Amino acid sequence: MPSARRYSLVAIVLHWLSALGILALVAMGLAMTQLELAPMRKFELYQWHKSLGITVLLLTLLCLGWRLLRPPPALPPGMTKVERRAANGAHILLYGLLIGMPLTGWAVVSASPFNIPTLLYGTIPWPHLPVIATLVDKASAEKLLAVVHAGGAWILIALLMLHVGAALRHHFILRDDTLRRMLPLVARRPGAVR
Repeated sequence: MPSARRYSLVAIVLHWLSALGILALVAMGLAMTQLELAPMRKFELYQWHKSLGITVLLLTLLCLGWRLLRPPPALPPGMTKVERRAANGAHILLYGLLIGMPLTGWAVVSASPFNIPTLLYGTIPWPHLPVIATLVDKASAEKLLAVVHAGGAWILIALLMLHVGAALRHHFILRDDTLRRMLPLVARRPGAVR
C-alpha cells in the first residue's frame, strides 16, 4: 500500500471528469426515457449520450491504468473488515458498471435495425460492434440489450448514491480525510503523489 494520504492529481482529475460525465449521462438517459421529447431533440440527446458514454469508458480505462501504476492511498485505519470489503466490492462493481454500461449501450446501438451511424461529438465516426451488427434478428437482440442497459443504469444510480453517501459519512460523521483526499481544491499535504 502506498504511504500517500491523498490521491494523485491525475487520479483526482480522472475521478471528477468521470463523475461529471456520469451525472450528465444519467440526466440524459432519464430525459430520453422518461420525458416526452420532440423526435429531433431525442435523437440529439441519444447522439450526445453515445458520445459521452464512450468518453466515460475511455476515462474509466485510463483511471484503471493509472490505478495500476499508482495504487490509491490505503483505506482509513479505523475501518472494520466488513467496511473494507464493502468499499472494495463497491469499487469493483462501480468499475464493472463504468465499463459494462458503455459496452451494453454500444451493443444496443449496434443491434438497432435502423443502423444509425454514431458520430462522436458529431465528427468522429464510431463503428458498430461487428458480431452484433450482423445478427439476423437484430430487433430482439436490441430489446434484450436495452433491458440490460436500463437495468444496469438503475444499479449504477443506486451505487452512486451509496458511494456519495459513504463519502459524506466519512466526512461528516466519522470525520476522517476520506473525502478530502479526493477533493481537487484541498491543499496538498506532504506525502501526496502526483
